[in-house]
Amino acid sequence: MTTVGFVGLGSIGKPMAKRLLDHPGGLVVHDVAPEPVAELVAAGASRASGLADLARRCDVVCVMVRDDDQVRDVVRGLLEGAAPGLVVGVHSTVAPGTPGELAAAAAERGVRVLDAPVSGGAMGAADGTLAVLVGGDDEAFAAARPVLERLGTMVVHAGPVGAGTRLKLARNLLHFVSFTAATEAQRLAEATGLDLVALGRVVRHTDAITGGPGAIMHRATTAPPAPDDFWAGVFGHVRALGEKDLRFAIDLADDVGVDVPLARLALDRLGPGLGLPLAEGTRP
Repeated sequence: MTTVGFVGLGSIGKPMAKRLLDHPGGLVVHDVAPEPVAELVAAGASRASGLADLARRCDVVCVMVRDDDQVRDVVRGLLEGAAPGLVVGVHSTVAPGTPGELAAAAAERGVRVLDAPVSGGAMGAADGTLAVLVGGDDEAFAAARPVLERLGTMVVHAGPVGAGTRLKLARNLLHFVSFTAATEAQRLAEATGLDLVALGRVVRHTDAITGGPGAIMHRATTAPPAPDDFWAGVFGHVRALGEKDLRFAIDLADDVGVDVPLARLALDRLGPGLGLPLAEGTRP
């Protein structure tokens, strides 16, 4: 049976670790803060005396710490006690080059690294519905998969080491650009006397029905669709509707003196982004 270790028991790491408490083979935990360790131990986990001890006792180790420097420090500490065959899954979101760097250092000790960032936040961590985005070789992924499937309802093997991180960064680009666009919409709504809480309810309700930005993300390429492609018709409709509504929203924003630079950029970039020809009078 596989023994699992977990390092980093913060706001997302702790609920993730709790999903592994009944994992066959047991759970071993470590954190620099004693309180979450004590909580997990009281719930049935074992306490490691340090990173090297945790590595010695485990077959798969999950790492969920704050940033690249902490990830490097943790992996370095794990390697001090690791036996060949250990699989280390890094759930932190790191720089694109960090997974390859970690994998190269670990390979010298016969340890395999997966970059496995997660999407879904603390709520998804608590109820086990995270998306786990994995980069690494097939053998390491197969070894860690039963553990990862306890953490999330979607586990995607994106490719070799680094692919999970690249997938997470693409996903988060959309996430935070959308947040920025939401702030424009809120300012516009507020300036026109609307209830911002009601706007938020409407956005969450309709995105749950349509899929939000993901509604246009079904193609396997960003190349322009052929004229007879089903998606050419769909995207043409999206563009016509989007450009109309964006113009109306920008006109309203101008009337009430609200700056909406993302909306203006979207008006220029929606059609080309969908792979459609530039409309007459539209900037390239």
